[in-house]
Amino acid sequence: MSRRLLSSLLLLPLLAVPNPAPDKAVADWPAYGRDAGGSRYSPLDQINRSNVKQLRVAWTYHTGEDPGRSVVGEKAAFEATPILVDGGLYLSTPFDRVISLDPGTGKERWVFDPRVSMTTRYSEVTSRGVSTWPPRPAKPGERRRIFVATIDARLIALDAATGQPIREFGKEGQIDLTTGVRLVDPGDYQVTSPPAVIGNLVVVGSSMGDNRGVELERGVVRAYDARTGALAWSWDPIPTDPSDPARRTWKGDSAEKTGAANAWGVISADPDRNLVFVPTSSPSPDYYGGERIGANFYANSVVALSASTGKVAWQYQVVHHDLWDYDVAAQPLLLTVRKNGKSVPAVAVATKMGRIFLLHRETGVPLYPVEERPVPASRVAGEEAWPTQPFPTFPLPLVPEKFSAGDAWGATSEDRQWCSERLKPLESEGIFTPPSLEGTVVFPSNVGGVNWGGISHDPKRGLLIAPTNRVVLFVRLIPRKEYENLRGTDAANRMSGEFGRQRGTPYAMYREFLRAPGGSFCNPPPWGTLSAVDLTTGKVRWEVPLGTIPGLAAPAGSTSWGSVNLGGAAVTAGGLVFIAAAMDPVLRAFDVETGRELWKTDLPAGGQATPMTYRLRRGGKQFVVICAGGHGKLGTKIGDSVVAFALP
Repeated sequence: MSRRLLSSLLLLPLLAVPNPAPDKAVADWPAYGRDAGGSRYSPLDQINRSNVKQLRVAWTYHTGEDPGRSVVGEKAAFEATPILVDGGLYLSTPFDRVISLDPGTGKERWVFDPRVSMTTRYSEVTSRGVSTWPPRPAKPGERRRIFVATIDARLIALDAATGQPIREFGKEGQIDLTTGVRLVDPGDYQVTSPPAVIGNLVVVGSSMGDNRGVELERGVVRAYDARTGALAWSWDPIPTDPSDPARRTWKGDSAEKTGAANAWGVISADPDRNLVFVPTSSPSPDYYGGERIGANFYANSVVALSASTGKVAWQYQVVHHDLWDYDVAAQPLLLTVRKNGKSVPAVAVATKMGRIFLLHRETGVPLYPVEERPVPASRVAGEEAWPTQPFPTFPLPLVPEKFSAGDAWGATSEDRQWCSERLKPLESEGIFTPPSLEGTVVFPSNVGGVNWGGISHDPKRGLLIAPTNRVVLFVRLIPRKEYENLRGTDAANRMSGEFGRQRGTPYAMYREFLRAPGGSFCNPPPWGTLSAVDLTTGKVRWEVPLGTIPGLAAPAGSTSWGSVNLGGAAVTAGGLVFIAAAMDPVLRAFDVETGRELWKTDLPAGGQATPMTYRLRRGGKQFVVICAGGHGKLGTKIGDSVVAFALP
């Protein structure tokens, strides 16, 4: 997705309420994906299929966040997943305020405000959460730390008990992540995902605005000592060392000039194998690769790095020479699969193309055949689209991979006709049709398939749970002179999509989701789904539309049309899948075995976040918590709520 679509520290008045001693029977949620491998699976079953309809609001907390204070407040998105560790609940807001709550009551313990600038035009205004060290229960006398990486590119360490900066970490508790970075545009180099923690290291990627040009910031991944903040290692996903075989996948000096290929999604960690798994994005710019001819390793890949050294253990590229903004947005999911009667350590890489790659965790070798299939060539001068792309054969794809004018859809005959006329002149030869001067259909679009919401794993039932998007995007390359003449005109202002300058190339870019005047997308519904993939057969066991689009009702007697969604799912041993994510402000619970909706409730604002669940003590209540603050770019209702649910 578009990464567009060192201040003084301020510690707010706080209640220095010590966290209660952790109970050995606690079922916590100590990392963004519950575990370092991103399973989002909880062993709790107090809330289950037989009683989920009885869920009630247990408490609600309001962060007080006011996006209107920022010049880019319209972009704000509350995407955080709280973590629960050592009896404390911790979360971050879109402007990186870190909040500690009593997980049983929702009562505020402390708030830390890093004072990010309200006048900087950030590309993104979000924080998907915080991380903690040590990654195990804290020992007596050991100070637990909460780490937040900010939209103004700082890494900050806080005392989990008080919210005060850890002064011995970095410089007075923080590290300036812009140090050594080729900064191009203010506000476009950021961090939006929680760091990974492995051993005594904190590993952090970066987020940056897309489509600005060729020479952007580099997507360097860095590891810091969790105690001192000392830099342990750094790794650049665009190889410049001539001895690196990956350097040969970049023509001429393009590897030195190009930027991005950054890891803006969540990085996974395997402490037993001393590996971190880095999901990388496309190199700059997204839609024209004439200045970066080649396959472009290590972009659009999952890369396993040694946690000790940052050296590449293995890499697997899921898109060669990306021209479609097909970043690896989802956190790589670490799991164990059964194959030929044996347990195999694996990593599941869910993609915006709606396909899932299953790789051996120690080698990166696909566990099932992946076919390099011919794809359409580019007719744009200077572009050399890669002739093949990898297609995994197991599991089967989650979304259709071809769409053309003949498939035009509309809720009314007028909408259908409108869509058909818009689609007729566009190039559409299936997935991986390169951008063109005439305009190209990109389907699946840059929102997926699977976006940053990622996939979840039910190890008990051998299922992967995947929220997906199915909406059509139109992309056009605009010759530079035409673009300069178009800028600022009434014609440009009437266009509802997004322009990208793509400096340093012959072409600017325009992209737009094709949506009819009546509000329906131009491709057939469902436009958003929730699916369960059977890891034994590779087939989709069930698939249901996910959510609704406010103001656009499906006809009587029809099923929901589904909705564009941003957010993930939490899966429990109680046989439930909890997810919001859709454009309607609703949290839902589905039967993990059948996909049947068992419960839903309205949220005070959009739920573009991943829920989590925990229990504080043996025999205590199980809570389900979600951040409901909406998403500016998606257009959902804005708010500032953290809502917890429990049984009466």
